Amino acid sequence: MKKAIRGRCLSYRGNPFTDALSGCLQYEEDGLIVMEEGHIVAYGPTSDMLRDIGPDVTVTHYKDALICPGFIDCHVHYPQTEMIGAYGKQLIDWLNKYTFITEQKFANKDYALKSAEVFLKEMLRAGTTTSAVFCTVHPQSVDAFFEQSAKLNMRNIAGKVLMDRFAPIGLKDTAQTGYDETKELIEKWHEKGRALYAVTPRFAPTSTKEQMEMTGAVWNEHPGTYLQSHVSENKAEMDWVEELYPNRKSYVDVYDHYGQLGERAIFGHAVHFSEEDFRIFSETGTAIAHCPTSNLFLGSGLFQLERAMTGTPSVRVGLATDLGGGTNFSQLVSMNEAYKIAQLNGFALNAHKAFYLVTRGAAQALYLEDRIGSLEAGYEADITILDLKATPILDYRLDHAETLEEQLFALMMLGDDRVTRATYIAGELVYERDHETGDTRFIGI
Repeated sequence: MKKAIRGRCLSYRGNPFTDALSGCLQYEEDGLIVMEEGHIVAYGPTSDMLRDIGPDVTVTHYKDALICPGFIDCHVHYPQTEMIGAYGKQLIDWLNKYTFITEQKFANKDYALKSAEVFLKEMLRAGTTTSAVFCTVHPQSVDAFFEQSAKLNMRNIAGKVLMDRFAPIGLKDTAQTGYDETKELIEKWHEKGRALYAVTPRFAPTSTKEQMEMTGAVWNEHPGTYLQSHVSENKAEMDWVEELYPNRKSYVDVYDHYGQLGERAIFGHAVHFSEEDFRIFSETGTAIAHCPTSNLFLGSGLFQLERAMTGTPSVRVGLATDLGGGTNFSQLVSMNEAYKIAQLNGFALNAHKAFYLVTRGAAQALYLEDRIGSLEAGYEADITILDLKATPILDYRLDHAETLEEQLFALMMLGDDRVTRATYIAGELVYERDHETGDTRFIGI
């Protein structure tokens, strides 16, 4: 059954980091999006379309709102939801003190199911419709996540963590069990409904050379699957990798050596990249998940966004929350912090570039730009509605904003999950917030 939503619509058809905005921006002051069977079937100015959609099509008009493609989170850990905001010194200390203790609970599938439900609700509350998700070493943590995701018909990527050393016994697999369980999970979940599987080595230090070999093997045996991990996040971590892999030229070279770079591989952080690292990522088609709130919270450093997006050669980059090292589910908050990091690096990240990084740019990083990340006929109808009057100060500020770019910048500076007025998954309303009362409701979970 067809349905439609109407309002101010924002999308991108090109990359504003490298191309003229006039050729990238797709904006309708009064647009109409017609949806059917999970997809956008028509999109354009309301004045051109309203008479032709037929009397049976219900139109929901979102006034004082901005309609965008659903936000995309390129790197996040759902088992860490319960420990978000946990105090720690830096990465390794934080992992040992909180993360490894928390993740052992996910041997219990019922526990994992509840955590996945909380996580997905928070994502919908933030207007995020697709995420690349780390589960735990336990296969049941993957089952729990995909089962909850399937209830909502979400386009999510996830996988079992591979880790056979330097972790508590309750979080370790072996090279062989990791391979076998990953293969079984791929067969069980990859491209079942909207689920996509990611082979997920935690990071090079927590896998033996044998496991790194088998990780590369299982990924290359299953074309179309993803691979996700961490790289060059923290200086102490990088020193550790150098000690563990003395025969490799760099942290990036470790993954390259074991066949873990390429299209649909995405690595979180890449804070301390060399020119050679950027070159290898570019040549292999490997993407970076920029995790600004996590990089700041754990004191990891300042990612070189301008170099990644505009340097020669450039690299695919999408924005990410990296919960629970990251400190907020909202990609508006991620944009806020990404702007500040860019400023410290001498680069002014404007609003169009920031919104691109959580929509079409993130979709390109995940090699899904033909399915999600844009408002176009034929695309999956994952859509976020942003409330321009969500808070008194936002309402007041936007009354004094004279251009679209100024309005968008105010949204990313002042916004959080309260700005999400509604979230649509595959054309179905799954979350909404009343901007007058603040009351919220979820549908389907």
